[in-house]
Amino acid sequence: MPDIVQIQSMARSRLDQSKLASFDHEVIEKPTRPLIHQEARFLLIRKGRGEITIQSKPYKLAPGSLVAVLPWQITTVTAVEEPLQYSLLVYHLDTLNRVMKSFYDAGGLPVAWMRDVAASPVIMPEKSMGAQIERLFMALRDELGMESTLESAAKPLGSIYVMNKLVELVVLYERCCAHSGASGYMEQDDVPDRSEILRYMYAHCNKKLTLSMLSRVFYMSEGSISAYITGLTGLSFVDLRNEMRIGKTANYLLYTDFTVEELAEILGYVDASHISKVFSARVGMRINEYRKTYARVGEICKVEESRMAYEIVRYIYRYYKEDLTAQSTASRFGMSVPELNRILMYQVEKNFDEYLNSVRINRASELLLSTNMSVMDVALEVGYHNTKTLSRHFVKQKLMTPQSFRNSVKAEE
Repeated sequence: MPDIVQIQSMARSRLDQSKLASFDHEVIEKPTRPLIHQEARFLLIRKGRGEITIQSKPYKLAPGSLVAVLPWQITTVTAVEEPLQYSLLVYHLDTLNRVMKSFYDAGGLPVAWMRDVAASPVIMPEKSMGAQIERLFMALRDELGMESTLESAAKPLGSIYVMNKLVELVVLYERCCAHSGASGYMEQDDVPDRSEILRYMYAHCNKKLTLSMLSRVFYMSEGSISAYITGLTGLSFVDLRNEMRIGKTANYLLYTDFTVEELAEILGYVDASHISKVFSARVGMRINEYRKTYARVGEICKVEESRMAYEIVRYIYRYYKEDLTAQSTASRFGMSVPELNRILMYQVEKNFDEYLNSVRINRASELLLSTNMSVMDVALEVGYHNTKTLSRHFVKQKLMTPQSFRNSVKAEE
């Protein structure tokens, strides 16, 4: 069975989930394992040379290369000739796409920019256009701040400014494609590439998406598609579909005023009760609580962070078995959720959800190896309500299921 591929977080920012985009600088020094991206991103290569595979197709990387990755695409850095230093811009695709669709080209047709990005995910702009792209990246850095240095750069009308720069970046990307002669159309094979299954699911997860539909589109049996999805992500078809829907639900809650009933219809849930139940089980809070928690806030009170940080870490570590949430923990310490995440990122390099789940999974790992407790009992012991939730987080951190982890260690012994 192939190794499970890691799925990156659906959050654009680990500090503030309501941000439209985040900015950072990163370095890759050696080839990476495959990654499934839940959020769209641009990478501007500043130094180094190598090769990246996007949806099973290889592309060369060099200083000045601009890489565009869409949600639920799979990437792997397959070669690093010189360490790759790059700027990373993670953004909310659905909001940007709605803005782009409000514009029309000279022929009166809606802009189909995502088609061009999918066809040409790596471009090398000529010098003058590259300089314009560089200026856009620096403007976004100044506006958004740096994730890794915990910069907070909230400014008046910030979301409008960020969206304006993202639109400019897409326009330049389109012009680079046109200048290089890229047609913008994907080559059509007789049989669709199965690596496109995840992207197809994401694009159509608001419909009554079934394995039968995927079988007809990709010329594969339902059993083969189900096995491919589970082997790739560690999740069943239904769990992965819910994961995608939850990501879209969270963004709609942040950036629209749709009612729960309207969201259920838009996103393919049975009814308001269904969306509420699925969202609460996955995120750990009710829909209205989530909206309230991550609503945009103004200035927040400063705290004595050097002392408070240790108290927060100790509190989570001590009470990880309880029904802890980011909101309840933040309220206990008299702060907002973004402030809680900022303090934890500084102290343990993880936000609230990441740290809580890491504590729980580490404890679960110990119990799996040192006791004969069932996986269900282990889940309940570490604070999860069912085995599905334990398995989902276990797969994300260990890239294997709890039972596989227990079996593999016993086999080694």
